[in-house]
Amino acid sequence: MSEVRTRFAPAPSGAIHVGNARTALYSWLTARHHGGAFVLRVEDTDASRVTEEAFHLVMDSLRWLGIDWDEGPDVGGPHAPYRQSERLGIYHEHVGRLVEAGHAYRCYCTPEELEERRRAALAAGQAPGYDGRCRRLTEAERAAFEAEGRPSALRFAMPERELVVHDLIKGEVRFAPGTLRDFVILRSDGSPTYLLAAGVDDLLMGMTHIIRGEDLLAATPRQLALMEALGATSFPVYAHHPLIVGPDRQPLSKRHGATSVEAFRERGFLPEAMVNYLAILGWSYEDRDLFSVDELIRLFDVSRVSRNPAMFDVQKLEWMNAHYIQQLDDDELAARCMHFLTAAGLLPEPGLLRRAMPLVRERMKVLADAVGLLRFLFTDDVEPDERAAKVLAGAPEGYLAAAASALEAVEPWTAANVAAALDVLAQGAGLSRTKGWQPVRAAVTGSTISPPLPESLELLGRERTLARLRAAATRAA
Repeated sequence: MSEVRTRFAPAPSGAIHVGNARTALYSWLTARHHGGAFVLRVEDTDASRVTEEAFHLVMDSLRWLGIDWDEGPDVGGPHAPYRQSERLGIYHEHVGRLVEAGHAYRCYCTPEELEERRRAALAAGQAPGYDGRCRRLTEAERAAFEAEGRPSALRFAMPERELVVHDLIKGEVRFAPGTLRDFVILRSDGSPTYLLAAGVDDLLMGMTHIIRGEDLLAATPRQLALMEALGATSFPVYAHHPLIVGPDRQPLSKRHGATSVEAFRERGFLPEAMVNYLAILGWSYEDRDLFSVDELIRLFDVSRVSRNPAMFDVQKLEWMNAHYIQQLDDDELAARCMHFLTAAGLLPEPGLLRRAMPLVRERMKVLADAVGLLRFLFTDDVEPDERAAKVLAGAPEGYLAAAASALEAVEPWTAANVAAALDVLAQGAGLSRTKGWQPVRAAVTGSTISPPLPESLELLGRERTLARLRAAATRAA
């Protein structure tokens, strides 16, 4: 096999959708599996949608996932430039070749005329689509339109024969003659359409494998016909994967919650978990769920991608993320939690944060959970939440003051000694450990949910623990 070349070609108008990220991942894994090249190409000819901010956000999200590229806008390569807005001259040159060879023609139909004919076709029970009217214009009719100054677009003349797409996922897909209508390749303002720009670029950049969503399947025979008209003798292999759906089996969208890579990143999902989960959304190997990146590169084959839509299951992603959190050592986990703690306005002392990691790692589904679990440790502004307030209100009279006195006598200040003192306190009040410890937890952490209490108090220290218990006792008096 010659060098495998794959690409990801986003049109960045916002944060990258997880479905597009999966497409990028599948393309990247295919290139890496075969020792080939992965290309990042940006489809930014639509200036009304694409923004520079989104362009850089897409690249940042891909890098966060660990998806790197061998050629692209920021790294260059033999087929530069890699932004379509910088390749307009190339598209116009190829359009000229198509016109000269009789594969493209000017279309003078106005949007109103096209809409009127579309409605008429639907009313007659016919499939809508361009009827080829301008393909049949006489020279005199064309001259009249030109003299009138009527704007015109350029359309590609589709061959009137059956077209076949050999798809690695869907198998052989046939398109009957006449079902694929002539399509616009150059708009009246001179801007190229997706079908033209992507087809020309895939040809010139030597793409061997094009992996994309099944919503673009109808574009494939059109682009193959366009490549053929430009003289291509070899063509890319295509793989159109099903889209990702939500629990309602509809395409995943914002109504299902977070849908962008950036949104999951901001919630504290790890890139290792996101890559693993996106890979198995439709692809499988020996009924396994957990794969390292190296394993994915070694095992991934796009032909094993299912033909059925994959449902995005946030709970499974959370389970997988928790697994990867537990694989991190204390230093690495602390470093990753630091961003979320500081973003919440906390200033963790690194050594103390690292010591807290064994207490919280098994309680975390996402890194952002560290904020709620460890807030008490890095601020003394601890206000009891609603549940904690109820626990404090229901504590036996004088219990919090007694807790402060009992803990003041603990020596040395260790989790084991703190636990023993709390147990004696609870037994003396006729309470179970759970009911006896909860008022202390509520007073010190402001919550009824925290890391193990004795270990938390050991980290918090004697002085801060006693100060909070005495303050709570004073408020309760």
